[in-house]
Amino acid sequence: MSKFPKLLLSLAVVGSLGGGVSFADEIKDGKKVFKKCRACHAVGKKAKNKVGPHLNDLFGRTAGALEGYKFSKAMKAAGADGLVWNNDTIDQFVTKPKKLIKKTKMAFAGLKKEKDRANLMAYLKSFDSDAGSDAAKDDKPVDKEASGEQTTKTASTTDGATQPKTASGSGGKLNIGRLALTEEVKAWDIDVRYDGQGLPPGKGTVAEGEPIFTEQCASCHGDFGEGVDRWPVLAGGQGTLEDDRPEKTIGSYWPYTSTVFDYIRRAMPFGNARSLSDDEVYALTAYVLYLNDIVEDEDFELSKENFNSIRLPNEKNFIADTRNEEPHYKPVTEPCMKDCKPEPAKLLMRARVLDVTPDGDHEGSLD
Repeated sequence: MSKFPKLLLSLAVVGSLGGGVSFADEIKDGKKVFKKCRACHAVGKKAKNKVGPHLNDLFGRTAGALEGYKFSKAMKAAGADGLVWNNDTIDQFVTKPKKLIKKTKMAFAGLKKEKDRANLMAYLKSFDSDAGSDAAKDDKPVDKEASGEQTTKTASTTDGATQPKTASGSGGKLNIGRLALTEEVKAWDIDVRYDGQGLPPGKGTVAEGEPIFTEQCASCHGDFGEGVDRWPVLAGGQGTLEDDRPEKTIGSYWPYTSTVFDYIRRAMPFGNARSLSDDEVYALTAYVLYLNDIVEDEDFELSKENFNSIRLPNEKNFIADTRNEEPHYKPVTEPCMKDCKPEPAKLLMRARVLDVTPDGDHEGSLD
């Protein structure tokens, strides 16, 4: 008997379509959920296999059977045992991938909320050419990113400001582009310096950071920061920097707490950067410090006010970059072009002594 029953493709999406929620609304919300997936998967007219397989026409597909993609042995075995992707099996897989297929290479913690899973499946179903549902056909979205369609007239910034329709005459001497809006500069100017300058208001405890880490980070970095497969290790490694193969973690190598905060805030979680609130970043930073025994109390709260009181163990081994203070880096307004030395230049060494001139007599040789 097969381990996975070959269930018929259901036309109903998991979750109710009633209660005033339209299929189009589920698709719209599902597109937001898919941001967690798009680093590895693609959908749409031009979708190709990436780290993971493309997800067009997913419903009804046998697991591990997409032509042109190299699946893990575990996924192929699941397909051979009768696993077919439908509402029920997709719901189980995205809830916790390794629970359904133990040795899958998909490094994703899973979606805990049933509503998120239902919306995601509605979005994926909209890229199924054989969905068979009038609602799916009528509400099928136009994926502008996948089709290459460009928006025109105006574009909104992250702060809601509207860019000009044209940039004529506003791009400096060459009239290329335009000056950045104040709101745009503010949206990008989020870096945090080593001394804490640039930190946003906020706070978060170790205890608050743990469930965020479990849901957003553990699939790659492990439950305790030990790293999964070849993803970076975040904790441990103290005392290994002089070893042949040092373990460069936050607790053993990184220089400043601000380095941790700034990186999480700008780049994490993988594939869904900038999705965390400032309070969540504070909480995650506090939890990572806890994993490295830099703070020891689960109730410890990291905030803008106490941020600079936390020092990482390897800070003293980093030095300031003072190259701009060296003479040859200092700005020179007018380069010297005549009588730059007080006396004639002297020949100190011939090229042959430096072993850069071939042996033998050559026309034009210095000696």
